[in-house]
Amino acid sequence: MTSSETTTALIDCNHLVAKSLSRAGITHMFGVVGIPVTSLATRAVALGIRFIAFHNEQSAGYAASAYGYLTGKPGFLLTVSGPGCVHGLAGLSNAAVNTWPMVMISGSCDQKDFGRGDFQALDPVTAVKPFVKTSVKVTKVEEVPDAVFQLISVAGSGRPGGCYLDIPADVLHETLTELEAERLLDEAERKFVSEGVEGVKDAVVSKDDLYKAISAIRKAERPLIVFGKGAAICRAEDEVKLLVERTGIPFLPTPMGKGLLPDTHELAATAARSLAIGKCDVCVVIGARLNWLLHFGEPPKWSKDVKFVLVDIDEGEIELRKPFLGLVGDAKKVLKVLNKEIKDDPFCLGRNHPWVQAIMNKAKENVSRMEGQLAKDVVPFNFLTPMRIIRDAIIGLGSPAPIVVSEGANAMDVGRSVLVQTEPRTRLDAGTWGTMGVGLGYCIAAAVASPDRLVVAVEGDSGFGFSAMEVETLVRYQLPVVVIVFNNGGVYGGDRRNPREITGPYKDDPAPTSFVPGAKYHVLMEAFGEKGYLVGTPDELKSALTESFSARKPAVINVTIDPHAGAESGRMQHKN
Repeated sequence: MTSSETTTALIDCNHLVAKSLSRAGITHMFGVVGIPVTSLATRAVALGIRFIAFHNEQSAGYAASAYGYLTGKPGFLLTVSGPGCVHGLAGLSNAAVNTWPMVMISGSCDQKDFGRGDFQALDPVTAVKPFVKTSVKVTKVEEVPDAVFQLISVAGSGRPGGCYLDIPADVLHETLTELEAERLLDEAERKFVSEGVEGVKDAVVSKDDLYKAISAIRKAERPLIVFGKGAAICRAEDEVKLLVERTGIPFLPTPMGKGLLPDTHELAATAARSLAIGKCDVCVVIGARLNWLLHFGEPPKWSKDVKFVLVDIDEGEIELRKPFLGLVGDAKKVLKVLNKEIKDDPFCLGRNHPWVQAIMNKAKENVSRMEGQLAKDVVPFNFLTPMRIIRDAIIGLGSPAPIVVSEGANAMDVGRSVLVQTEPRTRLDAGTWGTMGVGLGYCIAAAVASPDRLVVAVEGDSGFGFSAMEVETLVRYQLPVVVIVFNNGGVYGGDRRNPREITGPYKDDPAPTSFVPGAKYHVLMEAFGEKGYLVGTPDELKSALTESFSARKPAVINVTIDPHAGAESGRMQHKN
């Protein structure tokens, strides 16, 4: 093709969207194709973007949200119009609540047919409004590059979150010349890459606030450092480690903050959590919110006199919690400055400090008690015996550590206490929203975001059921994911009713919490040509783990659990 032909050659909007994504550095996209976005996915693949096609937009959306967390750049979800968009809201809302960067793109009906009852018609911009930082509807092809770059920038700026792009079907069919496309791409890239998002600036912590924070920490008798997935997403692990080791202050990670510092670190207070939060007098909270996961920072779990120093990217979060002191900014940047000031006037509690000793002694005591329970081989399996075997198998793999995905009431709760995280961003679970159904989507995101790591899912049978069909997606893309299903016959463990509750015209129906006993979940993986395992003894589980971990291929291990093991609602009985 000659240069003159290149400048006059036409491309359609599908091609321009793909070119915009590629120019912006997007390498992966998740979704379900169909009218009117199939060509968009095909064009993206042709330009080097890996498209992971799912069976359901809900799982694809969860994958996109987790991808944003694991990589720090927005995960992309592509859906069809109407129902596809609605299904995708699960992932978009999950990104919003967990504050992960994500962009959802949906096709929609022709603009001239909006409101006339067209095929899969919806007002998607209104539908997504509660769950996004911003949304854009393009009305002509020329608006696409600007919209794509804007949404990528907004999704990842300030407190990360979800954004939405609506592209009507008639716009997808519009064309423009290659030359015009390149000009628009250059302008969009220059505008949003060099200038950033209007109104979003890096916060600068004042010297007075820094000195106030350091003074509070220095004078504290029982200081504590808490960090969460906000510190993980901004890659603040080196700064967190320096702060902990320079000051000698015990630390407590939130569930998905685990691994920023190894769970095995001598200053880890996870095994002494009640003592740590109940008795600390100054708590530095880094990239975590004082929400239900941290008991809102209120008595009786916390002391009424505790002083919170909150490090958060969002000033609104600090205004909501009204702490002793708020330091607004990216956790990594704030801690760099904080560590420098401490270095210039150092202090350290030391291992013989009474508070440090109390935390270490209580943690050692609780770990010893737990290890005593874990040491027993209980058959039929309770939750502890197989979890110990899984823990030991994961530890045996060394580094790079596998990414652990966990969901389910008992499976997730027990896993938080037993499984050991030693590296950052290697635990994904139900998160801030307590979302069930994230499992397989998270697994797929982890496998494509971190191809050097094995992915191990520890799933309750109820949690697995939400997205079980996506095992076919694992096989299709040959992703190194081992799914371990704790099969105890239902939600919490099958029929937990007392006899007085079994009454009424449908009393012979299974309990609302019951599934088919002895379900052969492992056969689902075999249906697609990969290996499934049914295990019920320690030796069978050890053998299955050794073989599947070594193979680094898709596998399902169906672990038979005593239906009477575990508790209703896990550790959330008071909410049910």
